[in-house]
Amino acid sequence: MDRGINPIHVDGGKQLLFPIQLMLDGWRKVDPPTTKKLPVEVDIVECMANMGRDKSTASACDRRVGDLGLVAFYYLLRVGEYAATGSRKVNAKQTTQFRWEDVTFFYKDGKNKLKRLPVNASPQQLLQASGATLRLTNQKNGWKNVCIHQQANGEKYHCPVRALARIIIDLKDVTTDRSTFLSTYCDESGTSRDVTDKDMRRAIKFAAVYLDYPGTRGIAVEEVDTHSLRAGGANALHLSGVSDTKIQKMGRWRSDTFKEYISDSLSTATDGLSTLMKHKFNFVSIAGKRLTDITDDTLSLDYDAATVTAQAA
Repeated sequence: MDRGINPIHVDGGKQLLFPIQLMLDGWRKVDPPTTKKLPVEVDIVECMANMGRDKSTASACDRRVGDLGLVAFYYLLRVGEYAATGSRKVNAKQTTQFRWEDVTFFYKDGKNKLKRLPVNASPQQLLQASGATLRLTNQKNGWKNVCIHQQANGEKYHCPVRALARIIIDLKDVTTDRSTFLSTYCDESGTSRDVTDKDMRRAIKFAAVYLDYPGTRGIAVEEVDTHSLRAGGANALHLSGVSDTKIQKMGRWRSDTFKEYISDSLSTATDGLSTLMKHKFNFVSIAGKRLTDITDDTLSLDYDAATVTAQAA
């Protein structure tokens, strides 16, 4: 190790020593298959928002969970970007949460051009914003100071921009510290708390049960989780005809790994494929060489004669 040589690799290369590779291959064979979380549709986050919207039964936590669900789905966020996951430690490879100061709202002027709303914009101005941008200070794959923008979708309540506006309005009511996380809220006793990944997971699974995803979608409750919101947003964009390049940029993926979120286990993945495949294209090989089948001519000949015939062909 002092010489910079990894003792488990073959000298001068990345190949593992045979006994170690054999052991890892054995473990891989007995490991249970990975349970892939499936994408959900927008009805899940709208259901979560509705549960938080019901003032007669919803808590402050429910309201924040509902708004964060909308933001996560439309902005393709990882759970660590909008909810507390048990660690506040920041390093170069770890995703950090969005703060109040990371949110910028925009409106359209009389010439239909986007203009930035001031920090002291009124609640009414925030709720009528045309768009909102989230600025990433750090991300899992090392990206920093990357902006994600979404426009208002026209919905009065189920809108990611209005969800962000409601979050900021709530934060303004309890603090002036713009470094406060978007997950922070005050409970009914006035105590400051944070929405956690467990809170989000609980709400997502409850919505899946409420909407009967197992019965109507064939998706078990165990197959949906916090990652289903990010996957669901990417899947919705793909099914709407958005290019892979735009999806990759929106989700801040450095590689094609985002295509794993475009689930091939959903019925829409194969819609119309059999109809397309039955079409006769009458294609012709243009490889430059034409092969001649001489099997029928040579089967009845002796070996020597068959050889000469094959060479002549």
